[in-house]
Order: sequence, then C-alpha cells, then structure tokens
Amino acid sequence: MPDQSLFIRKIIHVDMDAFYASVEQLDHPEWRGKALVVGGNEARGVIAAASYEARKYGIFSAMSSVLAAKKCPDLIFARPRFDRYREISLQIREIFHEYTDLVEPLSLDEAFLDVTENKAGLKSAILIARQIRAKIKEKTGLNASAGVSYNKFLAKTASDLNKPNGQAVILPEEAEAFLEGLPIGKFFGIGKVTAEKMQKLGIHNGADLKQFSLQYLTRKFGKSGLHYYNIVRGIHLSAVQPNRIRKSLSAENTFERDLVSPKEMAENLMAIFEELIRRIDKSDIKGRTVTLKIKHSDFTLQTRSKTLEQYPDPEQIWEVALELLHQDGITKPVRLLGLGLSNLNVTEEQAHFGEQLKIPFNLPPAKK
Repeated sequence: MPDQSLFIRKIIHVDMDAFYASVEQLDHPEWRGKALVVGGNEARGVIAAASYEARKYGIFSAMSSVLAAKKCPDLIFARPRFDRYREISLQIREIFHEYTDLVEPLSLDEAFLDVTENKAGLKSAILIARQIRAKIKEKTGLNASAGVSYNKFLAKTASDLNKPNGQAVILPEEAEAFLEGLPIGKFFGIGKVTAEKMQKLGIHNGADLKQFSLQYLTRKFGKSGLHYYNIVRGIHLSAVQPNRIRKSLSAENTFERDLVSPKEMAENLMAIFEELIRRIDKSDIKGRTVTLKIKHSDFTLQTRSKTLEQYPDPEQIWEVALELLHQDGITKPVRLLGLGLSNLNVTEEQAHFGEQLKIPFNLPPAKK
C-alpha cells in the first residue's frame, strides 16, 4: 500500500463508450441496437470503432473490415465523420474544464483529470466523476465510463472495470490486493506481445509479477522493468500533464511471413496507412514529414522520409508513402513496415502512439 504520509492525488480517467460508433447510432436512430462499425467496408479497410452490439460477434477496432463482415453478415458500415466527433469532443472537454484545468486528453474520446483541487470545491472525486458523466449524457446524449484512483495508471485501469456506462474506484488501501489478482494482460501498458512473454516466464497475474526482483525484470524487459516493478505495487508518479508535446505519430506491423513482392508490400502498407490515419484523426493532429520504416529479414533497418511544405491530407500521405516505398526499390525480403508522421502541429500527447498494429489477415490489393 502506498505511504499514506505522502500527498495523495485524486485522478479521474473518463473514457467514452464506443465513441465513434455511439455517435453514429446517436445521429442515426435506425442504427441503434444494431451491430455497427466505423471505417472500412465489406471489401477492404480497417475498423476504427465497433458498437457494443458488434463486439458480441468478436469485432473490434483495428480488425480487417473483410473479417468483420464475415463474423457478422448484417454488419453496418458507417463512414467516419471526424468533424462531428471533434465537435462532440470539444463539448465534453468543456465539461471537464468546469471542474479542473488539469486535463490531459489522450484522444478525442478519453482524458485524465486531476481533481485534487477543483473548481467545484468538492472533496469527493467519485462524486465529480458521476457529475461529469451525467453532464456528458445530458449535453451529448452519449454514455461515458470513469475510473477514479490516486494515480493515472490505476484510474485508467478502473475505467475499464464497469464498462459500458459504469464507474469504478480503486482506493489506496485496495490497490495492491486488486493488482495482485489482475490478469497480466489487463495491466494498462502491457500489450499482447509483452503479456505472452511474461506468461512464458510464469507471470500470469499481478501476484506472479510481484515475485520477481527489480534486477530480474530489468534484465528481461530493459527500462520497462522498473515500470512493471512499480505498477504492480500501485506506484505510478506521472502527473496529469495538459501540455505535453508529441513529436511523432506512427503505426507499424511485423508480418508473420516476409514480404517479397512490391505488390505485397503495397497491400500491407495500405492497412498500416489506414491505422495511421485512424490515429491521426483520433488525436486531431497534422504533420508535414512522412517517414517509411522498413525492417528486412536480416533485421537491417532502413528509413525514408519526405517533408512537405503544407500539411498533407490522407490522400497525399498515401501518395508519399507509395513514393517512398518504390523510390529506390527493395531488394531484400521485408519483415516489418511502419509509417509515421512528424513535424506535428500539436501540444497534446496521445498515450498510445507508435503501437504495433496487429493484422491477422490478408488484405485485398491496394487502391491504385
């Protein structure tokens, strides 16, 4: 348990429920209660968001739309309307700022709030979270979930416990016991690949993780070892930072088999491009430098970049991506492709950029 003599912050993580999909169902009453996804179509593309009705079929974001259509033949595909999502996101942030200026947006649909000292003069972060969720519902018609705790890591973890349209709190005296029983794949910041590596080491939950020394975790996981050692003990000192500057945004994929033909590379790059655009739209950013990352079968790494005078739209980003892919020719098999954007226009940091995109399918040919 954290040292109670230390200053305890009151942190809320607010996360909109299936935000893009919920907005579409809000604006299209005929789609309510039905399996719906935003992004892609029956023939190609990547899912940006899935309604809870669609999730019952095993459909989730970043999934191939072709695979999603196979899982649910009656699936509704809605075209993304990011101007509309931004409009509602701004309304939600106005509500946040009624309580505190310490707001750290992670994307259009989630944010951390530090309400230790708040404009409403309320002592209960639990009550503030309830009020915020009620105001969001009243103003936008949408549901939000919230997590409350004494640090960002636990607040983020708590917000997932009672989704959708729920709220949970992890108190300081409850934190370690809660974390000991938490499956390792549920720890915020531990992705699928790391979770699988931990499970091979016999680490299946927080209690297992807690048995390993800092030295061992550092040896196995590098600098992240200290983070894992701390979070399972409820220690996470990162403050809510409303003005952190992001330097780049990217998406990449390591393929199950090496790519050898230009056609294959373009097809797979299209999926990575679509994921990058999803992250760009979710973060509401622009950037002038497009970078292509290529890792070959012999693990040699190559990057190619082009900086534009103006901020490119998605079509221009794709054109540059293809130009970089084909500019010199690729003579060795490729095991990883990545696409990134830098020289950004943002002052906010999205917490989940640069994650590896997992694509368990073969895409149809890229658009010409």
